[in-house]
Amino acid sequence: MLHEIDLSRVDLNLFVLFEAVLRERHVGRAAERLSLSPSAVSHALGRLRRLLDDPLFLRTPKGVTPTARALELADRIEELLAQARNVLSAAAPFDPLTSARAFTIGAPDGATSLFLMPLLARLRREAPGIDLRIRQVLPVAGRLTEQAWEGVFTELDARILDIGIGPFAAAPARFATSTLGTEQFVIVSRWDHPFAKSPSLQAYCSADHLVVSQGGDARGFVDLALADLGLERRVALTVPAFALAVQIVSEANLLCAVPRSFARSCGPILGLALTEPPLSLPSFEIKSVVPRSALADAGLAWLHEAIGECSEPGHSASAEVDHLCERTD
Repeated sequence: MLHEIDLSRVDLNLFVLFEAVLRERHVGRAAERLSLSPSAVSHALGRLRRLLDDPLFLRTPKGVTPTARALELADRIEELLAQARNVLSAAAPFDPLTSARAFTIGAPDGATSLFLMPLLARLRREAPGIDLRIRQVLPVAGRLTEQAWEGVFTELDARILDIGIGPFAAAPARFATSTLGTEQFVIVSRWDHPFAKSPSLQAYCSADHLVVSQGGDARGFVDLALADLGLERRVALTVPAFALAVQIVSEANLLCAVPRSFARSCGPILGLALTEPPLSLPSFEIKSVVPRSALADAGLAWLHEAIGECSEPGHSASAEVDHLCERTD
């Protein structure tokens, strides 16, 4: 049986001090930040070093530098403190106008365009002190639809994520879900790409393609649709994010299937051509997912509702942008 750590002997303030020293890279400035004396910070650092069995910060002529172990722990300590602050914030009545909470949303970068900009505008008006942390999540290749998102559900259960957003076909019953919209895919390319000028199925299959895949799997739903027609394509490159994909396509002679709302948001900026697929591709419902038990938190419930309202059709890309950057011929 593993030895259980006695948390009653651990002072959470030591991690607050760790955070301050890591940010300031200087004991004196960290002391000022925490309204403590430098000697008090040095004494507390000694306790933390013994607790974690590492020097953590090494002295330099200009202050201190973190050790490899300190850098390894930094994200986990930041996450621990964020969760602790959220627990304390949730204990008080929630007022979006005065709240200073931080929420973590997990979503594929291709899905954020459905809600993020309208949500930021709403936060500026109604909740200016609330911070968002967006984490990129993608399905695990080769898994069944629900199993592909098991990692997201696990992180929601552990409260590492507050809300998950993505093309979840289904979620376990312990989660509340809300449909934000239906997403179709369009083909993005440079304006001078032969496919953009003559978007036939033959031209599509003859071109080189880029696929977004976290694990580097080059075969996706487009290839399944092509296989049904007895066709195939060459995937010359895979990348782990849509943002990187469209940047590459803007400079390379490649085609990429991208969520329509995401393509509309970045197409004009990057000078991309948006072309309707020359074959029938499936559409995906984008849903927000949150543990039902977590909705007892008034702040999280408010944010979950706000995301749904910010994803309504009135907040989508304008018809003018659609006209400027899409081809349907």
